[in-house]
Formats: sequence, structure tokens, C-alpha cells
Amino acid sequence: MTLSTEGGGPAQGSAMHLEIRGLTKRFGSFTANDQIDLTIEPGEIHCLLGENGAGKSTLMNMLYGLLAPTDGQILIDEKPATFASPGDAISAGIGMVHQHFMLVPVFTVAENVMLGREQTRGMGVLNRPQAADRVRELSERYGLKVDPDRLVEELPVGVQQRVEIIKALANDAEVLILDEPTAVLTPQEIDELMDIMRELKARGTSIIFITHKLREVKAIGDRITVIRRGKVVGTAAPDTSEAELAEMMVGRSVKLKVDKAPAKSGDAVLEARNVTVVDPRGHLVVKDVSFEARAGEVLGIAGVQGNGQTELIKSLLGLLRPAAGEIRLDGRDISSHGPRQSLEDGIGYIPEDRSHDGFVGSFSVRENLVLDLFRSSDYSRGLALDLEAIRQNADHRIKEFDIRTESAEAPVSALSGGNQQKVVVAREFSRPLKVLIASQPTRGVDVGSIEFMHKRIIAERDHGTAVIVVSTELDEIFALSDRIAVMYDGRIVGTVTPDIAREDIGLMMAGAHEPAEGGAA
Repeated sequence: MTLSTEGGGPAQGSAMHLEIRGLTKRFGSFTANDQIDLTIEPGEIHCLLGENGAGKSTLMNMLYGLLAPTDGQILIDEKPATFASPGDAISAGIGMVHQHFMLVPVFTVAENVMLGREQTRGMGVLNRPQAADRVRELSERYGLKVDPDRLVEELPVGVQQRVEIIKALANDAEVLILDEPTAVLTPQEIDELMDIMRELKARGTSIIFITHKLREVKAIGDRITVIRRGKVVGTAAPDTSEAELAEMMVGRSVKLKVDKAPAKSGDAVLEARNVTVVDPRGHLVVKDVSFEARAGEVLGIAGVQGNGQTELIKSLLGLLRPAAGEIRLDGRDISSHGPRQSLEDGIGYIPEDRSHDGFVGSFSVRENLVLDLFRSSDYSRGLALDLEAIRQNADHRIKEFDIRTESAEAPVSALSGGNQQKVVVAREFSRPLKVLIASQPTRGVDVGSIEFMHKRIIAERDHGTAVIVVSTELDEIFALSDRIAVMYDGRIVGTVTPDIAREDIGLMMAGAHEPAEGGAA
């Protein structure tokens, strides 16, 4: 294995050859990985493509020493390697950036990078200046643009991801595993990450890029290995069509375009009138916003993450109280309603952070499917829950929404991210709605599940529900929306139709307020 050059980081022309042979992982009777073979050539970007729950992360967790294989072996430069912990993998030259970052928010960038490999100077004092210099050196070398003295909690998500990459490079990683790295990034941050990956590759680092996004593997990959239900089903070149890759992933043909008839818009159901929101830190985050969501249409809200979309949606649900303005449902002022009353009023909510706001991880799938419904007469009799009705509901929803779980009694925390999202969606779609608010509805969800969820959202629209979709994925906004409101710096800077040019809506998202001629709605 080639060691790092002087100053740290992967050596130019790194020659590590990594091979996985017959790697298998079983959890009881469940086989997560079944006889996986995979070869990572030196200095290549190898994409690992598959649905959520296909076994991609389990495979990488074995490669990184977080899980012990049931069978099979890992070879580095044709020699068997055993990793009892991540420390062993790091020592062998393997680094990993997890989908959920492993950073300490109240530490600086430099302090996070030096964790586990602290260096001291005199009397055991931590050598923070040396750590900061290392961060600057790696940041400049790879174009990562990170300030070593900033607190991690103050950084946008995209910059936090760069910190994770710097941590791996500081440990002399020659193979870098990126586990669903774009799941929480804006389109602009995704482009920046792609540039960073190309720079790492040019300097000799091998990258294993785990994703379920077809456009990304075609844009960045040298080779694409597809995993379905724990098995490798094929290897493809980047020029393979998206339709072929999607079929390999899910085992059937998938429609990548949303089929929908023109909207039959009705009256305004939900209205925001001059709404202003101040966040818990006292910052003005939503500024005099007005819009209406109409029955039988999808209103898309586009914008770069962090421009007030999250706080606006929370104010509609009663999770944040507006500092000024009104929110009206069917003409009634609901600005003072809390989340329970908003849900009972007929507002459905798919939150952007499912693990924090969408479910209780320790509760079973069955329990989560009635989490905000258990007071209804459908699932309770007086003070007692109707357990048989709850069980029947779970059986029905698991089948209807193809929730892949060993049992309705399994905790939701044991499910893949995509199946956790299906639990949330199934619950919200299981009752009559006046308004459906879907915030990042397909974040971290595979292509087969995206097709399903998009169909259900359009079906809800066609049923006469007013639908609001908030997404940083422009493809999703264009595919679902009948009108698009663009947010920038806490304001809606324009409302346009989906026939607007992508470049024009991008300018609006960056603060250019005027939509192109013919694009206003």
C-alpha cells in the first residue's frame, strides 16, 4: 500500500488495490449481503447503486470495520485484511464519510479533525495551531474551502460534509467511501461535491460513491455496480441509460417521468397573509410572505436550503407561531393552532427530517402508522386502544405502500431510510386531508420509491386536496408542481409556472427577483 506523501493526504498515483470476495452478512435469518464481489481499482470513482435497503451501507460498514462479516474476505493489494474496528480500516488507508455526519457541533473544524489523533505541545496541551494548519493545507490542496476556526454548528450542511472529507484525508485515506453524500445537499452543493471528487481522483484517491440517484452516477462514475436485495446484479458503464439502470435497481421497468393531467384548480384552501416568523434564536427568517394553496393543485416551493422554507412550513403546522400575519384554512384563522389541532383540522405533514419529526424510532411500524391517529374512533374505544384495528391497519398499509420490514412489530429505527419514509407517507395518506404539506418528500429515497410517492402525491391532488411540495430537488419541483413559488432570503421572490427555464428559476433562487417573460403565474 502506498503511503502518504510528505504533509499528509493520499499520494499522487496511489496504488491501493481493494477487493471484496464473497462478502456476506446475516442478521439472524435475514441476509443483508449475499456473496458480494467487488473490485476497486486505484484512482477510480466506483459507484455503488441500489435502492434503500439493498445492502449498500451494510457492505460499506463491513469494509470500514463497523460490522464483522459472516463470511467472505477483504483483500488489500491481494492480501487478506481483517478490520475489527474503524481504527483498523483507517490504518489500512480507508476513510468513510457517513450519511449522518460524525461531528461534534460545539467543536471547531480543527478540533473535529484532530479527534482521535490529538497532538500536544508541552505539559499535554493540545496543539490546536498545528491542527488548524493541517486543515488549511488540505483545504487549499483539494479546493475544500473550510475555515478551521469555525464552530461546526455554524456551518451549512455542505460545508460540514467537507469537514468529514478533510477528517478522512488527514488520516491518509487512499480509498474514500462516501455513503449517500448528496442526500442532504442542495443542487449547488452537489455540483461542488462533484468537483471535489474529481480533484481527489486526479490526485490518486479511489472513491466508492454510494447513491440511488441515477443522474449522479452517470455524471461522476467510472464504473457502476448495482446491488438489489443484498446481491450484485450487474456492473454498468456511465453511458448506460437511466432507464436501464433503474430497471437493474428495482427489477422492473420504472417510469422516470411523472404522468399527470392538467390540474383542476379550485378555491384557495390554505392562505398565508403577510406571514413573518422569528426563529428560536431571535433571527428573522420568514419576511412578510403571502401565498395561497388551491384545491386540486400542487404548489411547489423552490429555493436553496436555508432561505426560510423550513420555518415557513413549521409555521403552517403550528410548530412555530408567526410573529406577524395570518394563516387561514378554509377562511378560518389558524395562526394560533398547535400541531395537534392543525393535524385534526385536516393538514397532512411529511417532514423534511423524518427521524426527528416523522416517527419514534423505538416504536414499532404498527405504532408509528397511527402515531397521530390513535385518538380517532377508528383506533380507540374510549380510553382504550383498539389493538385489532391498529394491527389490521398496519397489515394493510405495509402491503399498500410496499414497506419492507421483517414484521409490523419491528422498530422503525431498524428500517432503511426509504422504508422509514414510506411509514410516514403511509400514515399521512391514510386519512382525509384538506391540505398535504410534503417537505423534501423523497429525500434519501430510491428511484422506485420516488416513482410511487410521486404517483400518490398527484393522486392526492386529483382527489381535490391542496398540496404544497417543498424541495431542493429542482427535478422534483418541475415534475410535480402546477405553480412554483421561489424563496430567497426569507421572501417569496416570484411565483411562476413549470414551463419557466431552469436557468431562470436558478437566478431567482440566487436572488434575481424578476421571472423571465411568460414565466409568471
